Amino acid sequence: MEMPRLLDGRLKFRHLVLIDALSRQGSVVGAAGELHVTQPAATRSLHELEDILGVPLFERGPRGVTPTVFGEAFTRHARAVLAQLTQAGRHVVELADADRGTVVVGTHLAGSNVLLPRAIAALKKERPYLTVIVREGSPEALLLELEAGRVDLVVGRLTAPSDERMERRKLYDESVEPVVRATHPLAGREGVELAELVDHPWILPGAETVLRREIEELFGRHGFALPLNRVETTSFLTIRQLLLETDVVAVLPSLIVRDDNRMVRLSVPLAQIGHSVGLTRSAARTLSPSAEALIRSLETVAGDMAAPSASGRESDDVV
Repeated sequence: MEMPRLLDGRLKFRHLVLIDALSRQGSVVGAAGELHVTQPAATRSLHELEDILGVPLFERGPRGVTPTVFGEAFTRHARAVLAQLTQAGRHVVELADADRGTVVVGTHLAGSNVLLPRAIAALKKERPYLTVIVREGSPEALLLELEAGRVDLVVGRLTAPSDERMERRKLYDESVEPVVRATHPLAGREGVELAELVDHPWILPGAETVLRREIEELFGRHGFALPLNRVETTSFLTIRQLLLETDVVAVLPSLIVRDDNRMVRLSVPLAQIGHSVGLTRSAARTLSPSAEALIRSLETVAGDMAAPSASGRESDDVV
């Protein structure tokens, strides 16, 4: 196969933007809508890119498009290029005005409850005009945003080791505990068994999360099916309000309830579901001064609030 000439002027940035949108949307219609172009224009751009590369990037089907092995590979490179350009523009702006800048941080439940707000508050004391944009989402969705350069780093539970694409850094270990409101019928009782919780209403994390799989395994080891009466969400505001107003049981990081006497932990051991909280960043991308400043603040705050490991793991980047 002849090496494609990607620097001969035919490849445009709109091609890179399109393939990123196609991979996320899964259809030409969805990608065209996101990019505010017509469907024929999006289709034409895709054909142009496939002609330049000389390989099919997507398989067309009745439900949309699916990336081929070539499409998956090229999408990763396209996102890396777009991310570098985004970072370069912001870096230049920050060098022109050292007291200002913007950092975009993605977070999910395990990182957003205590660590991130405290780190942001500390950072804003030093650099009040630095803008911090926080984006919530599932770990999987945030990794795509990180890969494409739409977020600078992700703070939350670490579920994989560092690799050639992502650098993961542990900040502290945290236990995970079953939690109810202080007026729950089981609150304050010693020796609560998992069997007693099965018939209670539950809040569970989404099926795509590692914590959900671990909870399923916990119930399975004890011979129980998942509770039928359940709500599935990773929204802390929703979880918190349901906990305070109903008799649901939720499994939450220990720091969430440490300073809130309206919620209490149940004495059901979940030693096998401890986890590490840390940050994830692109291994190939240079961070802006603002992002580096937030990382320093995260590390300082995490050092002050580090909890004992729930499972004795000592790895810096594996859970």
